[in-house]
Amino acid sequence: MSEHLKGLLITTLGVLMIVPDSLFVRMIAADPATITFWRACISGSLILAGCLVFQGLAGFRAVARTGWPGLLYTLLMATTAPGFVMAISLTSVANVVFIFASIPIFAAIFSRIFLGEPFSRRMVLTMGAVLPGLGIIAYGSSESEVASWQGDVIALAVSATFAAALTAVRKVRATSMIPAIPVSYLLSALVMMIWATPGQAMPSQWPLILAHGGFIAMSTCLLTLGPRYLSSAEVSLLILLESVLAPLLVWALIGEDPGPWAIFGGALVIGALLVSNVIALRRRRIRTSPRPPEVSVPR
Repeated sequence: MSEHLKGLLITTLGVLMIVPDSLFVRMIAADPATITFWRACISGSLILAGCLVFQGLAGFRAVARTGWPGLLYTLLMATTAPGFVMAISLTSVANVVFIFASIPIFAAIFSRIFLGEPFSRRMVLTMGAVLPGLGIIAYGSSESEVASWQGDVIALAVSATFAAALTAVRKVRATSMIPAIPVSYLLSALVMMIWATPGQAMPSQWPLILAHGGFIAMSTCLLTLGPRYLSSAEVSLLILLESVLAPLLVWALIGEDPGPWAIFGGALVIGALLVSNVIALRRRRIRTSPRPPEVSVPR
């Protein structure tokens, strides 16, 4: 098996593992703080165990040496777990995952501000399509029974926070930041203990709770390993699968209709990012493809 095919399989499996995330949040009968606590605690503990088995303490020491970028990444990632659960609790799953698809846009903006990287024409055109799509989603929230602008705003804040974390980690590309993930998750669980009531949910719903944390842990590991063998455009294309499949899964199993405005706005966002990533992928292949051999034709 080639490394490229290995990367495709691992990354695709990681994306499929994260698709039921929002469904678990919907199905677990508990308050957002309790769901966040168990989600972060179980997934963080499993990833921590894996890091200790395969890397020991060396990986954690390497992360500690990254200084403020590593600390900023860890703190920002710790806020995304409660933000995601809160957003799902307040608005529709479709709105949340469509808004999360805008992470590359925020990443490009932060890279321009903090790293001095210029906007490409492709990214400017992509922003010109994505931003109206987000506006359409927000407009539709006022006419949907399962959506609200408050949840949309939280989803947008989580999207920006995740993009900021990715921008921070680019300052320390040579260091594997995998050990920072369980630290951020467990930190999030520790903070959520202030408001959570873990004992009320676990006895009756432990299969759902354990499955939720297990799926997050597996998807996190796979989505960390798979992209090592793929280009960023290929990874972005595969991750768009979650934006399509997650609302369909929730719609099919619990009947949560996202509404026409969310579908239209989401289609605009996903379509713009799809076209943008396909163009980036084609350009990369043209740049890396070997030149054809020169053929001498007799005259």
